This record gives sequence, C-alpha cells and structure tokens, in this order.
Amino acid sequence: MDLLNDAFMQRALIAAALVGVTAPAIGTYLVQRRQAVMGDGLGHVAMTGVALGFVLQASPVWMATLVTVVGAVGMELIRSRGKTSGDVALSMLFYGGLAGGVMIINVGGGSTTNLLSAMFGSITTVAPEDVTAMAVLAAFVLAVTVGMRRQLFAVCQDEEFARVTGLPVRALNLLIAVTAAVTVTVAMRIVGLLLVSAMMVIPVAAAQRLTRGFATTLGLAVAVSLTVSLTGTAATYYIDAPSGATIVLLAIGVFTATTALSAPVARRRAKAARVAEEVCTRDDVKV
Repeated sequence: MDLLNDAFMQRALIAAALVGVTAPAIGTYLVQRRQAVMGDGLGHVAMTGVALGFVLQASPVWMATLVTVVGAVGMELIRSRGKTSGDVALSMLFYGGLAGGVMIINVGGGSTTNLLSAMFGSITTVAPEDVTAMAVLAAFVLAVTVGMRRQLFAVCQDEEFARVTGLPVRALNLLIAVTAAVTVTVAMRIVGLLLVSAMMVIPVAAAQRLTRGFATTLGLAVAVSLTVSLTGTAATYYIDAPSGATIVLLAIGVFTATTALSAPVARRRAKAARVAEEVCTRDDVKV
C-alpha cells in the first residue's frame, strides 16, 4: 500500500489506532454516568494548553495535557457540589479555555491558524515526539479503564452504593475526569479538540444498539472506533479532507447502520415482553 511508504502516514495510523482504542474506553464510563459532553468541554479547555505550548515553544501535547487535567479536576469539584450555579461555572470554564487559547496565541505573536489543526485534526501534524507522548498517555488511559473497570463501573452505576461498599468515590470520580482529560489530548492530532467528544460517545452509542452488557458494549465500541479511526485516516491520504471530520462522519454512519439493524431486534424483544406479561397476567387471574 502506497500510504504505508510515507513516514507521516505511518505515524498518523499509529496515532489513529491509539485514538480508536482510548476514546471509547473512557467514553463508555462517561455515557454510563450521563456525562457525554465532558469531552467537548475538556476540548475547549485544552485550547489554552495548546496555545501555551506554541508560545512557550514546548510540546503542545504535554502542555495541553497539563492544562486539561487541571481543568478536569476543577470540573469534577464543581460537579460534586451539586449546586445550580455549577452549570454556569462549567460554561465559563469551557468557553474561557477556548477564548484564553485564542488570546494567548495572539499576544504571544502567533497566528490562530496554528490552532486550526488542533481544533479539527490533521494527519500531517503528527510528529515522532507526538506519537511517543500519545503512546504514553494512551497506556495510562487503558491501565485505568481496563485495570480498574470494576471500581469505575460501580461508581458510574450508583455512587451511593459504591460509597457504602467502601470505595473511594471522590478519588474515583477525579480519576475518571483526569483520564477523560488525558484522552482528549491523545485524540488532538487526529480527531481534533472540538470533535474528540464525538469519538467518546458515538461508538459507544452504536455499540449499545446491539449489546446490553457493559463488557460487550465496551468491546464493540472499541472495535467500531478503531475501525472508523483507521479507515478515516487512510481515506484522508487520498482525498483532501480533514481527518477529524472524516472519522466522525464515518462513526455517525456506523451508528445509523446499527440503529437500522437493531430496530427489528428491539421490536421482537418488545413483543416477547408483552406476551410474557400477558401470560403472567392470565396466570394471576386464574389463581
């Protein structure tokens, strides 16, 4: 294959594989606890880190990771208070991060065009040091999401029950937030900061159409995400299109297909449930 002869495409495909595995790995937990928009908010916050990286001539990936982790901790602390004003505070954090990134890069003498690849992804911007950083961050994400899956699932399913069983709920919630922040920076080069939330949510939503159990949903979501990430990245080698948009549109296509496939199954299950209920009702009447 011609695309494998180019070094930048080799790096891009490795990065796409890392994104394809990590995004739904943490996204499954976020969807479970109804925090699907967290990735979008963290993507806004990461813009400040990217801008600082350009201005300070440091690695944008590592700088974005630092800033986004701090933002994620702040988001979780605001959420845990459970006050109505928390929504306003989160909104200011999200959009303040985006505005801060634009302002910092302008004050630092840069151009906002430097932020476009971070916003929407570009396969040509994946440098060798970026692949190393992404691999290290992805290893952390997988270690947390797979190695601590029982504890994280318990917290996402029912915080009160998890607290009663002795789990450190506050610490686990912070760990989920930090892991989501790290995943955002892993996906930055390929999918882009403004589209990373889609890769955390859409493959999971597609998998939920066909599966019920948590483990099977996670496995299928990773398979879907990995497939569309690699396919979308390879497609951008032949067509003039941003990698992030291509990957997300492919994911939406998969979601549409799984929705169509799951409709007959859902109808059969609903019919079976009605029949079972009618049988139970008749048995109760006879008794």
